[in-house]
Amino acid sequence: MPNEKLYPQHQNLFNVFNSIYPLSDELQKAIANESDIMHVEKKTRLLNAGETSNTIYFINVGAARVYYLDKEGTEITSWFLVENELLISVYSFFTGLPGFEYIETLEDCTFITLRREKLNQLYEKYLEFNFIGRKLTEYYYIRNEIQANELRMLTAKQRYQQLLTTNPKLLNRVSLGHVASYLGISQETLSRIRKQI
Repeated sequence: MPNEKLYPQHQNLFNVFNSIYPLSDELQKAIANESDIMHVEKKTRLLNAGETSNTIYFINVGAARVYYLDKEGTEITSWFLVENELLISVYSFFTGLPGFEYIETLEDCTFITLRREKLNQLYEKYLEFNFIGRKLTEYYYIRNEIQANELRMLTAKQRYQQLLTTNPKLLNRVSLGHVASYLGISQETLSRIRKQI
């Protein structure tokens, strides 16, 4: 079990990791020593398109989104992430190349941050951490596939109903404009759907 007295700010992070595979005391200490605590205000841009993502963020408190600009320059939200989730620009972080996404906070946030080189050092030293990393990667990959399939196969109304089912509290935390872009519809269409339900 994580030592709550030694690492109180890391408790939620360790709970997530422990749900996948038990962390040794040594690995907990290493993660705590290699990571940083970061507090940022709402509407803080953590990453711009064209920049290289070198940091992975674990959300202790708050909400954020990942988005990109389409050909017309319209913002398209691809991810909403909240407490106990990992915030990352996947392509840029894992390739080390400049990305096409923006990362922005939607609320005041507290993060635990880990730089890419530190993560790789932990992977090299602790084999169990590789297992945790693989399982988390699988989880987010599957989640991304589900979202992509919903955009292709469900109607706008079905996509909205699915969001209500899987994440009902999200609608109280993010703007309807961001929700509409996430669902792949206009804000006017979203308003009509909301009136029908």
